[in-house]
Amino acid sequence: MSYGSRDVLQGVDLDIHRGEIFALLGPNGAGKTTTVEILEGFRRRSSGEVRVLGTDPVRGDDAWRGRLGLVLQSWRDHARWRVGELLGHFAEYYPDPRDPVALLELVGLTGQADQQVSRLSGGQRRRLDVALGIVGRPELLFLDEPTTGFDPEARHDFHVLVEKLARDEGVTVLLTTHDLIEAERLADRIAVLVDGRIRVCGSPAELARQAAARAEVRWTDGDGTPRRERTDDPSQLVWELHREAGGPIADLEVRRPTLEDTYLHMVNAENRHAHPANARNREDEAA
Repeated sequence: MSYGSRDVLQGVDLDIHRGEIFALLGPNGAGKTTTVEILEGFRRRSSGEVRVLGTDPVRGDDAWRGRLGLVLQSWRDHARWRVGELLGHFAEYYPDPRDPVALLELVGLTGQADQQVSRLSGGQRRRLDVALGIVGRPELLFLDEPTTGFDPEARHDFHVLVEKLARDEGVTVLLTTHDLIEAERLADRIAVLVDGRIRVCGSPAELARQAAARAEVRWTDGDGTPRRERTDDPSQLVWELHREAGGPIADLEVRRPTLEDTYLHMVNAENRHAHPANARNREDEAA
């Protein structure tokens, strides 16, 4: 995708499988929204090939769009509608919709059924967005920052719902999020988009290996001194510590790389590659 002479996307090459929860991560400006809009058929690409549910999104008709569910990052329409009426109205456009009453209960909005959309809190509006996105029983669900504004309990309930849609109903989910814990919990595979290119793609464990993010081993020496060491092979280090101590190690803890560790490692490495002078300046400042 190009805007004038500027390439916004230049290396997006991936396959997402039916029933898979796939997370697309990347810093602001990386091209995530543009990628998703191309897949949804809202933006015409400059070049390349795209197939979504077997169809080029540019040529997608109403029947094809009816197989998609969209939860956009923010909606500001339908302010005067009442929540239950709006969901029921949307349901009429699909051949086999979910029951609006049951769906309101599922997303925790039963008590707001008669309330105007404009009077919902930010978190409640987000729940309504999710309900509108899945009322038509989509085969493919796009989730753009879906849990923004959710409290921890609502976020947990939403995660359970997404997993149920994928595991029990075979819905394919494409998730964009800045919540790396959310991505690590939900996603079967994760792609990291940086400067318009897919840099890595795989399971969280595969990403950690590709990024060479190191595990951290923590323990307490015999004299009570806390110790920590980063290593590519924590099992080897722990074995050596046990051998040297001749027995159990006090306060032994192995912290393997989280998705956040992996993500920051990759993004920072990319920034150092793209802006070596800035990287040197930061290193000098740190020194």
